[in-house]
Amino acid sequence: MKFKAFLTDNGVSLLDKRFLPALEKMGKICHLYLTRDHVYFLHNLLNGDGIQCIAQFRKEALFDEYRLSSQNDDRISFAIDLSLLHRALHSIISIYTEFSASDSGVPGGNSAPNHIQIKLVKKLPPHSQQPMPFLTFETKGYKSAVIQDVPISKPLSRSDVLELQAALDMAQDLPQTLIQVPDMHQLQNFVEKMKNVGDVLSVSISKYGDLHLQVSTSLITLSAEFRKLSVIGEQAQSPTDDQNLSAQSRTRIALQRGDAMTVQVSVKHFFKSLQCHAAKPDCAFYGIAQQGACLTVVFQFFIPGTHQTDKAISLHCRLPVLDPGAS
Repeated sequence: MKFKAFLTDNGVSLLDKRFLPALEKMGKICHLYLTRDHVYFLHNLLNGDGIQCIAQFRKEALFDEYRLSSQNDDRISFAIDLSLLHRALHSIISIYTEFSASDSGVPGGNSAPNHIQIKLVKKLPPHSQQPMPFLTFETKGYKSAVIQDVPISKPLSRSDVLELQAALDMAQDLPQTLIQVPDMHQLQNFVEKMKNVGDVLSVSISKYGDLHLQVSTSLITLSAEFRKLSVIGEQAQSPTDDQNLSAQSRTRIALQRGDAMTVQVSVKHFFKSLQCHAAKPDCAFYGIAQQGACLTVVFQFFIPGTHQTDKAISLHCRLPVLDPGAS
């Protein structure tokens, strides 16, 4: 089982400035899953408890000279503490920057380009007689090298990798209707207020492009409606006779017509999913899975300077529903 690669400058920026800060807010521990062509950061795919979060990168988006081999069809996965990973990466970046600056001032300098290497190793920790696995960062200067070791779990067995892959395949299924929420800050501010009202959030999504959010207690009901949003997938023409109806009435009629679905989720889960905004997506889409199995949030990234989707990067969350029969 071997893995070795060099982080690109773009990969360093994506991980350090955007994705690791966002993924840390999803949960401290995740599975890092390496395949021939992709790198995944996966939350809660095996235990099914809490928000499932799937961040996927084509290997070229993060690495150069990507070398991977294992007896599990060249697939390797292990659990890792994201805070330790981020801390080690941030530290090695600082040293890498210092080395790059100092090497450039050396007469006849360091002819070899300075890179950050990442690899899987086994080492004997202090006061231990049992070698342990680590994900190691290394950068070399003109006269020295610096290494940062991040402890990881024992790599998953073949059966566990197959189970993880099956869970990933299932989690990649997207709802038949997705609606775009262009103003994430507005949504975040509203959900911030909802946190102080109740614990259960009712989310309704229609094929007309309407998103309705509501939290209720015995004393108060707080709701918000976003109308005529962009729709991807199955859509329908909004009825012309519902303009003067209340949001609740429009939602109820859309549900009766089979043009909408509704689920109940944890307000805390919904708010946590919004923390993925730290990864700096360009927009987000919401949808409800078939039979109301979960609420899905898909974050879209554009190629810099364009409005074209960057297919090398993807990030989405699946929020568990509190009442599957609500839809």
